[in-house]
Amino acid sequence: MKKSLKRIIALGLVALTVVSAFAKPKQKFRTVEQIKKNGTIKIAVFSDKKPFGYVDEYGKYQGYDVYFAERIAKDLGVKVKYVPVEAAARVEVLETGKVDLVLANFTVTPARAEKVDFALPYMKCALGVVSNDKDIARKPEDLNGKTLIVSKGTTAETFFTENYPQVNLLKFDQYSEAYNALLDGRGVGLSTDNTEVLAWAIENPGFTVGIESLGSLDTIAPAVSKGNTSLLNWLNDEIKALGKENFFHADYEATLRSVYGPNSDADSLVVEGGQL
Repeated sequence: MKKSLKRIIALGLVALTVVSAFAKPKQKFRTVEQIKKNGTIKIAVFSDKKPFGYVDEYGKYQGYDVYFAERIAKDLGVKVKYVPVEAAARVEVLETGKVDLVLANFTVTPARAEKVDFALPYMKCALGVVSNDKDIARKPEDLNGKTLIVSKGTTAETFFTENYPQVNLLKFDQYSEAYNALLDGRGVGLSTDNTEVLAWAIENPGFTVGIESLGSLDTIAPAVSKGNTSLLNWLNDEIKALGKENFFHADYEATLRSVYGPNSDADSLVVEGGQL
């Protein structure tokens, strides 16, 4: 009888252990302490979105976001490991713990904020549309019945789907594919952040940004896994501290001034100290 009772108790403890394991899902993010202990922070950036995140001819990551990432790693006292990411996968890489941080022109939206935690902003933007000079779109209605190129998982895709259903959307996973489609004439225009299309049009004669600002003025911010308050708080403190030295204006001068030109206004893009 005693043996039977002990067996029942033992089985009960096993059952409780199993239930407990399922009730407490394994943490998929790393805290600041864990990142420092490991000596490396994994940051997702674009590899094909010049001048914000791209790989140069020497295989090295460059751009506005990368400049910021390098400073983050330096101030954490760790090395940085870059993970290339497509626009549609930015939430996924955080939810699965593949990266610690996303710095990939991640526009803050209510839907995204339900899945990831955004730190303070460091950029601001709206949507823009660049189109072929032979058929310049000056307003969204000019695109009705025509093909507009967008990248999957972007605010441009959502905006036109919800507000201009008569515009035919041609969607791509990668920005490089999207721009190649525009160059090949598979669409009359392309929409993404106005900061990017303005830079792209400068480097590509024959194309004009006919719509420089579309939709609401949004902010771009670093994103971490939902619930990673350790890294989130560290990032917010970091952004505030960097604002005191005008870090993001220095970032602009180092990575964007040559693209936008000597008369461009850094204040139209840069957010210092997380304060709009």
